[in-house]
Order: sequence, then structure tokens, then C-alpha cells
Amino acid sequence: MTPFDHSQNSAVQSAALPGTGKAQIRARRIIKPMLDKLWDVTIEGHHNIPAEGPAILCPNHISFFDSVFTMVYAGRQISFVGKAEYMDSWKTKYLFPALGMIPIDRSGGSKSEGALMAAEEVLRRGELFGIYPEGTRSRDGMLYKGHTGAARLAIKLGCPIIPVGIIGTREIQPPDTFFPKTGLPCTVKFGAPILPQRYAERGGDHLVLREMTDELMFEIRELTGQEYRNVYATKKAESIPTPEAAVA
Repeated sequence: MTPFDHSQNSAVQSAALPGTGKAQIRARRIIKPMLDKLWDVTIEGHHNIPAEGPAILCPNHISFFDSVFTMVYAGRQISFVGKAEYMDSWKTKYLFPALGMIPIDRSGGSKSEGALMAAEEVLRRGELFGIYPEGTRSRDGMLYKGHTGAARLAIKLGCPIIPVGIIGTREIQPPDTFFPKTGLPCTVKFGAPILPQRYAERGGDHLVLREMTDELMFEIRELTGQEYRNVYATKKAESIPTPEAAVA
């Protein structure tokens, strides 16, 4: 494991995202009172998010609103990977990157390498990075097998993974609906950190990454109570690409 160096600065310009920090601060100030008013929001385990320094937040993914609730209630600067298709629409082309989204080409391989480098830069700046280990939204509400990108980053950079369990956003905005339902409960649970030091001394091969990822998915299941399916979600992964991710 490479010791984390806060002074280390990559040349990855795509991760610089000038103005992102101020945009997120303003967005949280505006959006949080709206969320609190529109829904009955409960936050648990916020103390598990480090007050400073890098960490990888890994929520389950059941609704578009998952990113909104995580960004707002994490309370710190956080960047998420998001599908590159958002850059094709004038509605989201400038807004989402300003709020911290890192576009990723879901075809994988070298086309997605920039997102991996950008994620490293975010963490090397001492900020939070968010990624959905399932790779895409769960259409049926069940929890699916995780991809190993988060584990790979955690071991490489020596930063913790925070499992996040989100409950209620699927009811707020069910699949294939446009308008959310108001007045419903939503709970966001930040779990205890998974520390890479327990895995790093064993090396970074696929078996270690798989074991760390399986622990992550177990912790998410404990937080949400979702039924777990030990298969990958069917849609193309929207997570950090790794050669190991395609291996069961």
C-alpha cells in the first residue's frame, strides 16, 4: 500500500473541476432545507465519515436521488462518477460536473481510464469520493454483487471505505417515473469504515480485492436489509473500471 501523501498532486486536469467546492457548498445550503421539508430524512452514523482526509463512500443504488442525499448529508466535498451520457444534455452538461460529477465512459477499457485517474486525484486532495459498487441502479430493489474498483483505490491510496445504506429513495422515485413523491421517509446510514490496512499486506491481487468488496457488500446489506444477489447487475457498470471487475 502506498502511504497517502496530501501534498502529492497529479497532473490530471480532468479532476481539477474549478469551482466545484463552492458550487457544492452553495448547493448543500439550498438543497438541504428543501430535502428536510419534502421528506422525513433520518441520518445515522455520520460520525463514521472522517472530518478531514480522503475516504471512499460506497452507497447502494436504488434511485437517482441516492447521489443527491449522499452529497447533501455527507457534509463534505464529494465527487461521484456518473455516466458520460449526462454530458450530452444541455440540462446536465455543466451542472453535474460543477457539483462534482466525474464523467465515465461505460464502454470501459482505456476510455474510462481518465475517470480512474480523476478519482485518484480527488482522494489525493484529501476529499471524499463516491462510487456505487453495484455499477448501476438496481431495478428490482435488491442488492447486487459489487465491482472491485473501490477496493483497488482504497488499497492503492491507503484510505478507508465507508459503506452507505440508503433506504426509501426507491419509493420516493420508483423506476421509470419522472416526478418524485413527497412526504415519504428516507434513511441514510453511514457505516463503520473498512480499513485497507487489513488487506494491503496481503497484496492487491484479485482474491484480496474480491474479499474486501464482499465485506463491503455485506456491510451495505446489514445497513439496508436488502435481499442480496451474488451476481452482477445487468446494466453496463458505471463504476471505476478494473480488469478484475469482469471476473466473478
